[in-house]
Amino acid sequence: MSDKMKAAVLSRFGDSGAFDLREVPVLAVGPREVRVRVHATAINPLDYQIRRGDYAEYVRLPAIIGHDVSGVVEEVGSHVTEFAVGDEVYYTPKIFGGAGSYAEQHVADVSLVGRKPKNISHLEAASLTLVGGTVWEAFVTRAQLGVGETVLIHGGAGGVGSIAIQVAKAIGARVITTASPHNDDFVRGLGANEVIHYGLEDYVDGVSKLTQGRGVNVVFDTIGGDALTKSPLVLADFGRVVSIVDIKQPQNLIEAWGKNAAYHFVFTRQNRGKLDALTNLVERGLVKPVIGAVLPLTRIGEAHDLLENGSSRGLRGKVAIDVAGETVSLPSQR
Repeated sequence: MSDKMKAAVLSRFGDSGAFDLREVPVLAVGPREVRVRVHATAINPLDYQIRRGDYAEYVRLPAIIGHDVSGVVEEVGSHVTEFAVGDEVYYTPKIFGGAGSYAEQHVADVSLVGRKPKNISHLEAASLTLVGGTVWEAFVTRAQLGVGETVLIHGGAGGVGSIAIQVAKAIGARVITTASPHNDDFVRGLGANEVIHYGLEDYVDGVSKLTQGRGVNVVFDTIGGDALTKSPLVLADFGRVVSIVDIKQPQNLIEAWGKNAAYHFVFTRQNRGKLDALTNLVERGLVKPVIGAVLPLTRIGEAHDLLENGSSRGLRGKVAIDVAGETVSLPSQR
């Protein structure tokens, strides 16, 4: 094994040109760690927020960032019994806690690592880890979404929204989602029962019509803005709001009081248990990762640009990175 690997290193905070592709040392493996040959990773909003400097106080430069891994175990620590060399695995690296996934190899604590679903590719698996764990935390751990309940999912065609629709349907919920008109068939194909076209219809009015004024049990906020203020206007009594957006602008929650609403704020926590649950859904055919574009590690900056401006370029789902190859697949304009 070489003691060097290629990695996309964030050398400064700023635009997508802040990455340098360079040779860096391979980290040593601790007693309860595994070293993984990274086949694929993916881009998340968290990644470009870190790149811009939104979390500069938590990131020491130069840094390897990235929060999705799918690959093959190449070395196990002396106290690891759960995995063996050659096992296919997927996981989210510890956030703000060490090297990320934009590299040929990665070392992770074994508690974070799950077995990759057998029926999907490394690119698909890497597109699921962070978003899938986030959705599971939002719906199962926090909102406790139940069979027969109704959920409003904002941004159903996006990387998180496309998984959220499928997980909510697997739970047995009725799904209302917001999407642009050209994504109507796409989100319905994922399992959405009804679609509200943003830009053409206010979602408060849309939910009122679709629920005959009863409202939804859960709102899943992926958009920010004034969503926390407006959510009580679409909630049923004792409804729950789950937001994954770091919103800086003040919000007026007085309407939530009258609904006995509960608000949950999710900065995802990953572990093998969530991955095992997601693997079960994937292998049963209930969840399928959605990839809107694939680029090699050498084009990591272009991948960041694509996700940041994806809505104007017809992007659906995740932007995946083929770390082990040179695959290029870009979204068609719609």
